[in-house]
Amino acid sequence: MFSISPSIAILTLVITILAKNLVLASPQPEHSSGTISLPSRTLLVNADGSFNHEKAIVCNAATALKYRRNLMILQENNGGVLPEGMKFIDIPQSQIQTRQEQWQDEESLTDENDDSEWAGMIKIGKPTQKFLVDFDTGSSDLWVPSSLCDSTSCSGKRNYNSSLSSTSQNKTGVFSIQYGDGSTVSGPIYSDTITVAGVKVQGQEFAAVTNLSSSFASDPVDGVFGLGFPSISNLKANPFFVNAVQQNAVTTKAFSFYLATNNSELYLGGTNPKFYNDPIEYHSVDKSNGFWQVKNASVAVGGQNVLSNFDTIIDSGTTIMYGPPDMVKEIYAKVEGAAIFDSDEGFYSFPCDKVPDISFSWGGENFAISSENLNLGRTALNATTCAGALAAKDLGLGNTLLLGDSWMKNAYHVFSLEKTAVGFAKLK
Repeated sequence: MFSISPSIAILTLVITILAKNLVLASPQPEHSSGTISLPSRTLLVNADGSFNHEKAIVCNAATALKYRRNLMILQENNGGVLPEGMKFIDIPQSQIQTRQEQWQDEESLTDENDDSEWAGMIKIGKPTQKFLVDFDTGSSDLWVPSSLCDSTSCSGKRNYNSSLSSTSQNKTGVFSIQYGDGSTVSGPIYSDTITVAGVKVQGQEFAAVTNLSSSFASDPVDGVFGLGFPSISNLKANPFFVNAVQQNAVTTKAFSFYLATNNSELYLGGTNPKFYNDPIEYHSVDKSNGFWQVKNASVAVGGQNVLSNFDTIIDSGTTIMYGPPDMVKEIYAKVEGAAIFDSDEGFYSFPCDKVPDISFSWGGENFAISSENLNLGRTALNATTCAGALAAKDLGLGNTLLLGDSWMKNAYHVFSLEKTAVGFAKLK
């Protein structure tokens, strides 16, 4: 067991690896266990208990661009066709420019990325080069800065030097994606050996970016580590965990998240029973869409069902929860005292002394959102109304709610490749 404490406070994450010997005729893959501990995190709540409205607006823009990008990749990888119900949502250039100015002007916002990422260390190459990455179930590519990066945003970050790794191979093509400030991340593609706390994958494709979005300039993470399905891979390659399963690097074909203010954990190769109570309730997903998308959801307010038969995408790389405006309006209509307080960004408020009881179900148990996770803080310093962690925003995903960290902190989540399903379990 070892600990790594970055100088900049980022969020808490622990990665634990289930490792057992496999009885195989072929040579045995390497297994080990490891723990990576990082400092605690809060959501979009300022130290004085008020809602960090500016940071939330930036998160909104980043999420909108992320899913527009995901849909563009999905369409390209799906023969030019989007799944039924999905569509592209135009994002005005003026809105992107406004977000870019906020990133540049609000230094305190970019310095406090502990409220938007779940990060941990990975190792690339032989000998190994270490990188701090954001683990994201809502994307499918891995990228880190290159030693050839000429962007000022790369200053102070760890970078990948292919010439120092005996296992590095240059691949054809170029990786390029756009982030929430309108700038891009781009660079050449490589394959190399990658290890995450003992789980080793050989020949993993990733990008070593030579141009880094300004939104990452003050971000403590070096890159992004996608845990989605290949359908939304810009690299058109298997994500790390898919390869880990195919190479028998893990004994159980699942990874799990326990997210909390403290002691959060990503568990590769199974589940950690110390965080949840049996049973785990599994619900199938259609991996062709690229997302961990669970169907047949319902939502209740105060124990009374409000909406049914919609989809949910579980995304560890999104801070709060989003849904189409008409669906979110219908949910808040059942909340006493609720009102929209930022119609442009889709934020609702409710009385701080009456945080609503909102729960989700997929046909089994009801999983409630705690008041702590639903309440993003007072709408102003001395206000009596608080901002809700469910925002109204059309991301082009159809009849679907996007459930980020505000949701994930309320249940134990298992992402199973063997079952092609997401599992939910009650927390201890």
